[in-house]
Amino acid sequence: MAIQSVGVVGAGQMGNGIAHVFALAGYDVLLNDVSAEAMVKAVATIDRNLERQVGRGKIAADDKAAAMARIRTTERIEDIARTDLVIEAATENEAVKNRIFDSIVPHLGPDTILTSNTSSISITRLASRTDRPEKFMGFHFMNPVPVMQLVELIRGIATDEPTYRALVDVVERLGKTSASAEDFPAFIVNRVLVPMINEAVYVLYEGVGNVRSIDESLKLGANHPMGPLELADFIGLDTCLAIMNVLHDGLADTKYRPCPLLVKYVEAGWLGRKSGRGFYDYRGETPVPTR
Repeated sequence: MAIQSVGVVGAGQMGNGIAHVFALAGYDVLLNDVSAEAMVKAVATIDRNLERQVGRGKIAADDKAAAMARIRTTERIEDIARTDLVIEAATENEAVKNRIFDSIVPHLGPDTILTSNTSSISITRLASRTDRPEKFMGFHFMNPVPVMQLVELIRGIATDEPTYRALVDVVERLGKTSASAEDFPAFIVNRVLVPMINEAVYVLYEGVGNVRSIDESLKLGANHPMGPLELADFIGLDTCLAIMNVLHDGLADTKYRPCPLLVKYVEAGWLGRKSGRGFYDYRGETPVPTR
């Protein structure tokens, strides 16, 4: 399967990062979002991040110019369907993802591969609603996409070998490393990572430590580059909660029960960096713990 053009649905933090690495690797990228403003912001973010790479000597100025020239945007979801590879990178909500695939499927060519950047939702279930479950996979990039080296490849129960091999080749061309994961809730990385974050929230909830002491303990005591609560804010507390709910519902084990304090923060709209407040308040010059 020769993949030259890539359609990315969702121009948020993950979508713009995915568009960035594909354009830099020589793919033609078409970026779509329901918000025209989000697409403008995404292209500006990609330009800024590429310029940062030029400044650090990671890429040449010509590489940046060529990558930016490969990125186009569209408000028409049917345009995305004409690409060789579709990557859905919308919010971690199964109903939203299903609506996206429902709108794309009628316009697809026979060989187009469908993928989702979901961090936890069943690939088999998402694929079953499309006309090509054999050409459907989980394509889970880590955040921030231009920096993180891992891509999880998740086969649904019907995914065929040529589709899997095609995506292995794509990841290699991106200069990243693929890890194959079975289609069970949250796959590998988030099956381990997000329950650790949830446990850190329980430690905060129970008063064992405050935000700063919990984060400093894991950074200095376990050599983590970022504390778990700081990391939760970076990921988005709504995303962390969604993953915990998928784990709790899918595996029916009480150890995956979301911490009530995590739920409360999400109910308050304190979702982390993207909303200005989470376990830290980001509205000043430096982040300040909120508990």
